[in-house]
Amino acid sequence: MSVTQKQVTFVTALIISLIVLDQALKLWVHANIPLHSYIDIAPFFKLSHQQNPGMAFSMRFMPPVVQTIFRILASGAILAYLIHLIRKGTSLLMCTCLSLVFAGATGNIIDNIFYDYLFYGGEFFKGKVVDMLYFPLIEGRFWNWIPWVGGEDFIFFSPVFNLADSAICVGVFLTLVFQKKLFQ
Repeated sequence: MSVTQKQVTFVTALIISLIVLDQALKLWVHANIPLHSYIDIAPFFKLSHQQNPGMAFSMRFMPPVVQTIFRILASGAILAYLIHLIRKGTSLLMCTCLSLVFAGATGNIIDNIFYDYLFYGGEFFKGKVVDMLYFPLIEGRFWNWIPWVGGEDFIFFSPVFNLADSAICVGVFLTLVFQKKLFQ
């Protein structure tokens, strides 16, 4: 088996595994946790069932259909570039980083296209992303003497995200950490 064939096999297995795990977890959460609630797993870890109508951290830059089309086009570009890099014999590390980003993006695209329509009676192609991983590390209340926020509750690290988001972040993080090696 050539180096390129090994890369194709590894990258394909990685992408398929991440998409299947992401979708399986999302389906399990949908079937077992009511929307907008959570279950405690460990002291700083909860499984929650949330719908994210936007992109990262629920930011909305465009209408839902346009957002989904943008995600599809961006993922297609990532896949085309990944195929180009494999054919060129680029390092397995670079191919792994791009595979993580592509798999995560694809997992979220599946949500955008199908989940709202199938599970919540929404419109096809205008869906939200299912988020479930929640790590509220520190919960407390601001001291009353602090201007503007005194007496209000706070949670340190309150984002709720999913496995697909994690794959994207790990892929980008590894690219940044190893950028000198990857972009020689």
